[in-house]
Amino acid sequence: MYEVILYYKFNPIEDPETFCEEHKQFCKDLGVKGRIYINEEGINGTLGGTPEQVDKYKEHLTGIPGFDGIDFKTDTADYIPFAKLKCKTRDELVAIHNEEVDPADGGKYLEPEEWRQVMESDQDYVIIDVRNDYESKIGHFEGAITPNVENFYNFPQWLEQVEEEIGKDEKVLMYCTGGIRCEKFSVLMKEKGWHDVNQLHGGILRYAQEEGGKHYKGKCFVFDDRLVVPVNEDDMEPIARCEITGKPADTYINCANMECNKLFVCSEEGAKLMDGCCSEECRQSDYKRPFDPENAFKPFRKWYNYFDQDFKDRQLESEEG
Repeated sequence: MYEVILYYKFNPIEDPETFCEEHKQFCKDLGVKGRIYINEEGINGTLGGTPEQVDKYKEHLTGIPGFDGIDFKTDTADYIPFAKLKCKTRDELVAIHNEEVDPADGGKYLEPEEWRQVMESDQDYVIIDVRNDYESKIGHFEGAITPNVENFYNFPQWLEQVEEEIGKDEKVLMYCTGGIRCEKFSVLMKEKGWHDVNQLHGGILRYAQEEGGKHYKGKCFVFDDRLVVPVNEDDMEPIARCEITGKPADTYINCANMECNKLFVCSEEGAKLMDGCCSEECRQSDYKRPFDPENAFKPFRKWYNYFDQDFKDRQLESEEG
């Protein structure tokens, strides 16, 4: 059994490049895999490894001055759901395309128990799902507003569009997978005039562990090879539908046509019918990666795992044309 952790910490890093190089080397030596992003604001990551490896990683990271007290969201898996380790610097820990947003000015934390109590109370409130539309499509809290946005950096524009629809005196509850997107979006809502802004501390993943996922429908999308994980063990019914068969489904796959690569909801039946493709056109493509019906949801890899340089050259020619 392996462990998968999701975490972040806003803490100033004077020299992100050096910090990143040293951190990457430590992770390589340790043998963990996953994705870690670092910049002047701090660190945001998700990693997988054995329990012993994960414990050593936590001990190392929290031992760095300023990085104590990290809220690690921990899950278990039968395998490490990452192909490799990626540790690099980036302009934003979470892309909202606004470097002036300071998480220190964010909303009030609601612990999982407090969140559940509010949902079960007679209070009036508005719940906002601060995730991309393909995430909320397969799972969300009861009664949540699920914005039709493809990327987190589209949320400021969405907020402008609905500003007149959500009263500034409304009690706002917001949530995301692990909490980091709420750290930023809650600041924007407060700047726009909302005063009672609350965010689920630890996100969906910690809520699932501490409150059993009560009042959550469907599953939670995760950015690793698993793609989805259960939240409410008492309510596992899919809320989405397979784009091939139309039947209830809550599993994502990437189209087997490497020129398409569309991420779409697909049942095992649908995947087998279309050889892992999203359409008949893609099914007939010369650039369809091998499909194993016995492992329909096996994660896809980069193009060079299936095709030679001709595929890449063809892609470049298409872009130039």
